[in-house]
Amino acid sequence: MMKSIDDKIVSMIYGHGRGFVFTPKLFSSLGDPRVVGTALTRLSRKGTIRRLARGLYDYPRKHRDLGLLTPSIDDVANTLKGRDAIRLQPSGAYAANLLGLSSHVPMKVVFLTDGPSKSIKLGKMEIALKRTTPRNMATAGRISGIVIQALKHLGQKNLDDSVLQLLRQRLGDADKRQLQKDLQYAPAWIAKVMRAIAAGDGE
Repeated sequence: MMKSIDDKIVSMIYGHGRGFVFTPKLFSSLGDPRVVGTALTRLSRKGTIRRLARGLYDYPRKHRDLGLLTPSIDDVANTLKGRDAIRLQPSGAYAANLLGLSSHVPMKVVFLTDGPSKSIKLGKMEIALKRTTPRNMATAGRISGIVIQALKHLGQKNLDDSVLQLLRQRLGDADKRQLQKDLQYAPAWIAKVMRAIAAGDGE
């Protein structure tokens, strides 16, 4: 017996496991996008999958006590990059968190982008895409981009030796070489800090 489109979609989703974030584009090989969209609507109403936002779904992870869990920020970001053919650069408090400069995961996670600005609500959390300049996106996808944005968030007045030491410890040799290559994209004071981190000495 031929599988229904719902069965085909479910089979593809289950193959990725719980926590998988996806868009209708994944099922383009199954036929008419409108038919796929209708099938996804049926599956979300049944609770098989969860609709996160327009054109964005996940196969949610479940916790015995907490119920359905919020999807991974990185998984959502990577799915949006693939769907919209855009680049994303973590910024603000989230960039600082990624580097271990803050233990706080903000309720509003901001990514700079070369695509349109938009906002996606994920339960109590919000992912905001903020269109920015080509200069800010020049280091997207590289450790230097995260370092630049994290230091911008901290601010020059809040920079001390403990921050420098932590970054020297966390970043490997390849990361430090990348910082040296991307000095031109950083504000002067941040470039000075990046140079000091890469060199392993004080400012």
